[in-house]
Amino acid sequence: MGDMTNSDFYSKNQRNESSHGGEFGCSMEELRSLMELRGTEAVVKIKETYGDTESICRRLKTSPVEGLPGTAPDLEKRKQIFGQNFIPPKKPKTFLQLVWEALQDVTLIILEIAAIISLGLSFYHPPGESNEGCATAQGGAEDEGEAEAGWIEGAAILLSVICVVLVTAFNDWSKEKQFRGLQSRIEQEQKFTVVRAGQVVQIPVAEIVVGDIAQIKYGDLLPADGLFIQGNDLKIDESSLTGESDQVRKSVDKDPMLLSGTHVMEGSGRMVVTAVGVNSQTGIIFTLLGAGGEEEEKKDKKAKQQDGAAAMEMQPLKSAEGGDADDKKKANMHKKEKSVLQGKLTKLAVQIGKAGLVMSAITVIILVLYFTVDTFVVNKKPWLTECTPVYVQYFVKFFIIGVTVLVVAVPEGLPLAVTISLAYSVKKMMKDNNLVRHLDACETMGNATAICSDKTGTLTTNRMTVVQAYVGDVHYKEIPDPSSINAKTLELLVNAIAINSAYTTKILPPEKEGALPRQVGNKTECGLLGFVLDLRQDYEPVRSQMPEEKLYKVYTFNSVRKSMSTVIKMPDESFRMYSKGASEIVLKKCCKILSGAGEPRVFRPRDRDEMVKKVIEPMACDGLRTICVAYRDFPSSPEPDWDNENDILNELTCICVVGIEDPVRPEVPEAIRKCQRAGITVRMVTGDNINTARAIAIKCGIIHPGEDFLCLEGKEFNRRIRNEKGEIEQERIDKIWPKLRVLARSSPTDKHTLVKGIIDSTHTEQRQVVAVTGDGTNDGPALKKADVGFAMGIAGTDVAKEASDIILTDDNFSSIVKAVMWGRNVYDSISKFLQFQLTVNVVAVIVAFTGACITQDSPLKAVQMLWVNLIMDTFASLALATEPPTETLLLRKPYGRNKPLISRTMMKNILGHAVYQLTLIFTLLFVGEKMFQIDSGRNAPLHSPPSEHYTIIFNTFVMMQLFNEINARKIHGERNVFDGIFRNPIFCTIVLGTFAIQIVIVQFGGKPFSCSPLQLDQWMWCIFIGLGELVWGQVIATIPTSRLKFLKEAGRLTQKEEIPEEELNEDVEEIDHAERELRRGQILWFRGLNRIQTQIEVVNTFKSGASFQGALRRQSSVTSQSQDVASLSSPSRVSLSNALSSPTSLPPAAAGQG
Repeated sequence: MGDMTNSDFYSKNQRNESSHGGEFGCSMEELRSLMELRGTEAVVKIKETYGDTESICRRLKTSPVEGLPGTAPDLEKRKQIFGQNFIPPKKPKTFLQLVWEALQDVTLIILEIAAIISLGLSFYHPPGESNEGCATAQGGAEDEGEAEAGWIEGAAILLSVICVVLVTAFNDWSKEKQFRGLQSRIEQEQKFTVVRAGQVVQIPVAEIVVGDIAQIKYGDLLPADGLFIQGNDLKIDESSLTGESDQVRKSVDKDPMLLSGTHVMEGSGRMVVTAVGVNSQTGIIFTLLGAGGEEEEKKDKKAKQQDGAAAMEMQPLKSAEGGDADDKKKANMHKKEKSVLQGKLTKLAVQIGKAGLVMSAITVIILVLYFTVDTFVVNKKPWLTECTPVYVQYFVKFFIIGVTVLVVAVPEGLPLAVTISLAYSVKKMMKDNNLVRHLDACETMGNATAICSDKTGTLTTNRMTVVQAYVGDVHYKEIPDPSSINAKTLELLVNAIAINSAYTTKILPPEKEGALPRQVGNKTECGLLGFVLDLRQDYEPVRSQMPEEKLYKVYTFNSVRKSMSTVIKMPDESFRMYSKGASEIVLKKCCKILSGAGEPRVFRPRDRDEMVKKVIEPMACDGLRTICVAYRDFPSSPEPDWDNENDILNELTCICVVGIEDPVRPEVPEAIRKCQRAGITVRMVTGDNINTARAIAIKCGIIHPGEDFLCLEGKEFNRRIRNEKGEIEQERIDKIWPKLRVLARSSPTDKHTLVKGIIDSTHTEQRQVVAVTGDGTNDGPALKKADVGFAMGIAGTDVAKEASDIILTDDNFSSIVKAVMWGRNVYDSISKFLQFQLTVNVVAVIVAFTGACITQDSPLKAVQMLWVNLIMDTFASLALATEPPTETLLLRKPYGRNKPLISRTMMKNILGHAVYQLTLIFTLLFVGEKMFQIDSGRNAPLHSPPSEHYTIIFNTFVMMQLFNEINARKIHGERNVFDGIFRNPIFCTIVLGTFAIQIVIVQFGGKPFSCSPLQLDQWMWCIFIGLGELVWGQVIATIPTSRLKFLKEAGRLTQKEEIPEEELNEDVEEIDHAERELRRGQILWFRGLNRIQTQIEVVNTFKSGASFQGALRRQSSVTSQSQDVASLSSPSRVSLSNALSSPTSLPPAAAGQG
C-alpha cells in the first residue's frame, strides 16, 4: 500500500467510479466539488443535495459521535476510493541530474575543454614532427615511446575532473536523502485526534481517511478538508489559502467548510473528513504546483517512491500537509536575511576567487611570453607552419597550468564544508532533542546573544498541581480535607471545574506502577481536575451527565480574555455560567463571594484589595499561578444577549482561588548558568502574574537578588516604550531591554515587540542575535521575527511549529544550550577548515606561479594539483567539519556579526605554515637534486617521463598538508592539537586513508600522475619534513598574536553589508544551502564579474594601512549595493576612483557607514 502513489489512486478512481459509487452515498468527485464552495453557497448545496451534515455522515457510513468503526478492511476500502492523506513529493533529483549540475562549474568546464584540446593535439602528428628545429625544449629526452604517451595527461585531467564531479554529486545526493529522511520523520511525528469506535485516539496525519470524525481545537493545523458538525466559538485563519488575514467564524448553519492547511485560532469542535491528500484544497494547489507528479509518470514513480513519503522537494522540512505556496513564499521572505556565516563566506570566497583569477591569468601570460620570446626572439626561430601544432600544444599546456592554479585557488570546498558540517550537526542534534527545520538556524544559534524564553513547560516541568486554595473564607496551605468544605460549595466547585474545561483534558491512570497519573490536554486544566480528584470527588459523572453537545455556549480561552467560560442550561430552563481564569482578572468581575456556609455575600473592591494582599500575593511569591473559579446565574427569560461579552462576563460570584504549582525543571538552573557564562542573556516572557514570574526567575537563576535588573508587566512595558501618540519608539526600548529580565502578564504582541526591539537595536556595537521559544499559536509572529525560533515539540501547537526554525522534541530549556553548543561548533569547524584550506591554497598557488615563471613548468602538475584539491577540499571538509563539540565552547562569548571569519591567530597560523612549506618546497625545487643525488627535473621537454625530483616535491607537499590537517584542528592557538582526536573516528580514517592513497599514487601512479616511484629513504625524508609541520606549529603558537599588528583579518561583515538589497531580489532561493551548493560555480563567477570594484580593494590591501582600507571597504560596500549586471558596461568606477585618489576626502556619510 505504501508504494502506491496518489496518482495511481487517482486514475483508479476514474475506473472504479461506476462500481464503487454504490458503496458509499457520495463519490470523491462530488465531495471534492462540494469542498470548493464557500460560506452560504456551501450551506445551500448541502441542503439541496444531502439534506444536512448528519446525512452526509450517514452516506459516508460514519457516526458523528462514535466515529468510524476503525476496522482494517473498512479503512483500506476508504483509502482505495477516496485516496490517502499524503501528498506525494516531487521526485528527488536523480544521481545523473546531480552529476550534470556539478559539471556546470565554470572552472571544471574550462579544464575539460583544455584537456580535450590537449588530447586532440597529442594524437595529431604533423609532418613537421621530425623537424628538430620546432622548439627549443623539444629535443633531447623525447623518444618514440614517450611521444606516444602524450595523451595521458589530457586523459588524467579528464579522469580527475570526473572524480571531483562524482564526489560533489554524491555529497549532494546524500544530503538530499538526509533532508528527506528528516522530513519523513517530522511527518510521522505529526499526529491528530480522531474518534474511532467511540474512543478518542491520536493517529498519524497520513492515516486519516474520508469519514473520520476529527476533534479540532485551538492551535491545530487542519490535516484534511471537512465539514464542521459540532463545536463552539470556532474561528479559523484561512490566510494560507485565501490570503485574507481576518479570522473566519465557523458554524454548522452558516459556514461549515473547514479546509486543510488552515489554522484554528479559537474554539474547538468536531468535523467529518470529506477530502484528503491530493483531493483536499491544499492538495489541489500542490498538484497545480507540480508537486503531485503527473499522471503519465506514475509507472517510473512507483519504483522511485519507495523511499517513503518525503515531502515537498528541498523545502527544508515544510510539512507536506501544512502550508501551501503562500506559506512557502512567506517562509522565504522571512528567511531572507542571510545567516551570518553565509554572508561572511560568500564575501571571502569572492575575494579568494578574484585573487586566484588574477594569479592564474598572470601565470599564463608569463609562460606564454617567456616561451615566445625565448623561441622566436632569443633563438630567432622562424614560425614554421608544420610546427604550429607543437606550439599550440605548448600553449595548451600553459593554459592548463593556469587553469589548475585557478582550480586550486578557488575554495570550492567551502560550500561543501558548510553543508557537511550543518548536515552532520543536524543529524547529531536530533539526539539532543533538537529537530532542525531550517539548516542555517543551527549555525545562527552559535551567535545567539539573547534568549527570550517562555516560562511554562520550558523552564518548568509543565506538570501542574494545586497546592494551596482559598475556599469559604479560609486560606488552606495544602489540599483541604473535603469534609471541611461546605457541601454546596464543593458541588459547585466540582461542576465548575469539570464542565468549564475542554472535555479533551483528562487525567489518566499512570502507565506503570508508582508513576504519576498522566495528564492529557491543557495542563492548567489538568491541575484543576487533579484538585477535584484530591478532594476525593470525580469529574467523569458530571461530564457524562452534561455531554459536550449540550453545552449552551462556550467562551474559549484566548490571550485577550485570559479566562474561559461555559454556559449550561439548568433543568428549570435558567442558565448558569461557570468561569475560570487569571485571578486578578476574574476577581475584578466578581461582586459576590461564597462564604464558609456556602452562601454568596457581597464582595467589595476593598475586600478584593485585601484578598489580593493576603491571599494572592503570598501565593504568587511562592511561585504559584493563581486561578480564580467563579459562576453566575441568568434567568431563563429574557434570554441574555450572549454576544455582549462585557455584560455577560460580569457580576460573578467567586467560588474559590487556587494556587497551582509548576515546579522548575531540575536541569534548568544549571543550563541558565551555562548560558550566562557563554555571554547569553536569558529573559523570561510569560503570561503569568509578576510575583509568580519573579519567584520562578529567582529559582531558575535568571535574576539574582541584589542585581540591577527590571521585572515589568506588559502594561508598564507598553507605557514605557510608547510616546504620547502611542507609537513605539526604538530609543525608549533601548533604555529598557538591556536591563529587562522578566516580562510578566505579557501578550503575544508584547513578545513580538520586545524581540523586534532587541533585534533592531543599535544600542550595542554588535547587532543582537535573538532566540525565542514559544508554544502557542499566538507566539507565531515572535517566532518568525526572531533569528532562531524554538517551538515546543510536545506542548507546541502546529502553528508554532510551522513558524519555528528548530523544534525542541522534549520541550526542555537545556536542549537550547545544546543547540548553542552545536551552533558554535559549526562556526569553529568552518574556521578550522578555512585555516587548513587557505594554507594549501596560498602555497599551491605561489609554487605553481613562481615555478612556472622560473622553470617554465609548474612543479606541481595539473593532475597532482587536482588530487591535492580533492583531498583538501572534499576530504578535509569531511574530517574537520565533523569534530564533535565540547563544553569548552560555552566558555567564550558569542562571535557576533562583525567578527571576521579568519581571526588574527588563524591568519598567523596560515601565513606561518605557508612560510615553512614554501621554504622547503623551493629548497627542494632548486637544490633538491643535489641533496638526493638525483637528476634535476627542471626544464624537462614537453613529454618527458616523470622525474624523481618532482615526485619528491609533490610527495613532500602532500605530507605537509596531512600533518598540517592535524594542526588545523585547533584555531584559538591551543598547544595540544591531538586533544580529543580519537573522539572523531572520521578524522582519523580520512588522514590514514589519504596517506594510503598517496603511497599508491606515488609508487604506481606513473605517467598519468607524473610520478616516479621513490626509495624508502626518500619516503622517510618526505614524512620527516611533513612531521616538521607539527613542531613548527608549536613554534608558531609561541609567537604572541598581539605583537603581529600588521596581520589583516578577512571575511568580516560590515554593518551595511548584512543584506545587500539587490542581491536578495536577484536570488531569493540562494538562501537555501542546498540550492547554493548547486549554484556555487555560477554565483562565484557572476559575483566576481558583478562587483569588479572590490578588486581594487584586494589590490590595495597590500598597498595601504587599515584605516584607508576600512574606508574603502565601506565605500565599496555602498556602491556594490547599487551595482547590477548592467554595471559591467557602464563606467561606474567613478566613486571608487575618487576614493582612491583622495582617501581623506571621503564624505563623512560613507565613512560612518561601518
